[in-house]
Amino acid sequence: EAATSLSNTRGTIAMARTNQPDSATSEFFINHADNKFLDASKSSDGYAVFGYVIDGLSVLDAIATVATHSVTVHGTKFDDVPKTPVVIESIQRVVVPEPTSEPTPEPAPRPTAAPKP
Repeated sequence: EAATSLSNTRGTIAMARTNQPDSATSEFFINHADNKFLDASKSSDGYAVFGYVIDGLSVLDAIATVATHSVTVHGTKFDDVPKTPVVIESIQRVVVPEPTSEPTPEPAPRPTAAPKP
Protein backbone atom coordinates (compact mmCIF):
# COMPACT_ATOMS: atom_id res chain seq x y z
CA GLU A 1 0.00 0.00 0.00
CA ALA A 2 2.96 2.33 0.36
CA ALA A 3 3.62 2.03 -3.37
CA THR A 4 1.04 4.63 -4.37
CA SER A 5 1.36 7.68 -6.53
CA LEU A 6 1.41 9.81 -3.36
CA SER A 7 4.79 10.93 -2.06
CA ASN A 8 5.97 11.86 1.45
CA THR A 9 6.10 15.60 0.78
CA ARG A 10 5.42 18.58 3.06
CA GLY A 11 1.91 18.47 4.49
CA THR A 12 1.15 14.86 3.59
CA ILE A 13 -0.16 12.39 6.18
CA ALA A 14 1.33 8.89 6.26
CA MET A 15 1.01 5.73 8.31
CA ALA A 16 3.62 5.13 11.00
CA ARG A 17 4.90 1.58 11.37
CA THR A 18 7.72 -0.48 12.81
CA ASN A 19 10.64 -1.62 10.69
CA GLN A 20 8.40 -4.45 9.48
CA PRO A 21 6.34 -3.78 6.34
CA ASP A 22 2.57 -4.08 6.79
CA SER A 23 2.83 -3.31 10.54
CA ALA A 24 1.01 0.06 10.43
CA THR A 25 -2.10 0.13 12.58
CA SER A 26 -3.45 3.36 14.08
CA GLU A 27 -0.54 5.81 14.28
CA PHE A 28 0.26 8.42 11.66
CA PHE A 29 2.63 11.31 11.08
CA ILE A 30 2.46 14.57 9.17
CA ASN A 31 5.46 15.38 7.00
CA HIS A 32 6.80 18.81 8.02
CA ALA A 33 9.22 18.74 5.08
CA ASP A 34 9.68 16.73 1.92
CA ASN A 35 10.75 13.22 2.99
CA LYS A 36 10.82 11.40 -0.33
CA PHE A 37 13.31 8.91 1.14
CA LEU A 38 10.25 7.48 2.97
CA ASP A 39 8.55 6.62 -0.34
CA ALA A 40 8.41 3.02 -1.51
CA SER A 41 11.20 2.02 -3.88
CA LYS A 42 12.92 -1.12 -5.13
CA SER A 43 15.04 -1.18 -1.96
CA SER A 44 12.47 0.08 0.59
CA ASP A 45 8.86 -0.73 1.43
CA GLY A 46 8.16 2.92 2.26
CA TYR A 47 5.52 4.59 4.39
CA ALA A 48 2.00 4.84 2.97
CA VAL A 49 0.73 8.36 2.35
CA PHE A 50 -3.05 8.54 2.62
CA GLY A 51 -3.90 12.22 2.82
CA TYR A 52 -2.69 15.77 3.13
CA VAL A 53 -3.26 18.90 5.18
CA ILE A 54 -5.51 21.30 3.28
CA ASP A 55 -5.51 24.08 5.87
CA GLY A 56 -3.32 24.84 8.87
CA LEU A 57 0.26 24.32 7.72
CA SER A 58 1.16 27.22 10.03
CA VAL A 59 0.04 25.00 12.93
CA LEU A 60 2.35 22.27 11.65
CA ASP A 61 5.19 24.81 11.57
CA ALA A 62 4.39 25.84 15.17
CA ILE A 63 4.41 22.20 16.34
CA ALA A 64 7.83 21.76 14.74
CA THR A 65 9.26 24.49 16.99
CA VAL A 66 8.21 23.08 20.39
CA ALA A 67 10.96 22.18 22.83
CA THR A 68 11.80 18.46 22.91
CA HIS A 69 13.89 16.10 25.02
CA SER A 70 14.76 12.41 25.25
CA VAL A 71 12.87 10.00 27.50
CA THR A 72 13.39 6.36 28.37
CA VAL A 73 10.36 4.11 28.79
CA HIS A 74 10.85 0.50 29.88
CA GLY A 75 14.49 0.65 28.79
CA THR A 76 13.77 2.11 25.34
CA LYS A 77 15.05 5.61 24.59
CA PHE A 78 12.87 7.98 22.56
CA ASP A 79 14.33 11.20 21.14
CA ASP A 80 12.56 14.41 20.13
CA VAL A 81 9.64 13.94 22.53
CA PRO A 82 7.80 17.24 23.13
CA LYS A 83 8.34 18.57 26.68
CA THR A 84 4.73 19.75 26.63
CA PRO A 85 2.30 17.34 24.96
CA VAL A 86 1.03 18.34 21.53
CA VAL A 87 -2.66 17.47 21.22
CA ILE A 88 -4.73 17.45 18.05
CA GLU A 89 -8.11 18.67 19.27
CA SER A 90 -10.00 18.23 16.04
CA ILE A 91 -9.54 16.78 12.61
CA GLN A 92 -11.91 16.61 9.68
CA ARG A 93 -11.94 14.21 6.79
CA VAL A 94 -12.65 15.92 3.50
CA VAL A 95 -13.27 13.80 0.44
CA VAL A 96 -11.89 15.39 -2.69
CA PRO A 97 -13.31 14.07 -5.97
CA GLU A 98 -10.85 12.11 -8.08
CA PRO A 99 -9.72 14.05 -11.12
CA THR A 100 -10.94 12.63 -14.39
CA SER A 101 -9.67 12.86 -17.91
CA GLU A 102 -13.20 13.59 -19.09
CA PRO A 103 -13.71 17.18 -20.22
CA THR A 104 -16.06 19.31 -18.19
CA PRO A 105 -19.35 19.45 -20.08
CA GLU A 106 -20.32 22.80 -21.52
CA PRO A 107 -23.36 24.32 -19.86
CA ALA A 108 -26.57 23.97 -21.81
CA PRO A 109 -27.52 27.10 -23.74
CA ARG A 110 -30.16 29.26 -22.14
CA PRO A 111 -33.53 29.04 -23.82
CA THR A 112 -34.44 32.13 -25.71
CA ALA A 113 -37.93 33.47 -26.01
CA ALA A 114 -39.43 33.20 -29.45
CA PRO A 115 -39.78 36.60 -31.11
CA LYS A 116 -43.25 38.06 -30.83
CA PRO A 117 -45.09 38.46 -34.14
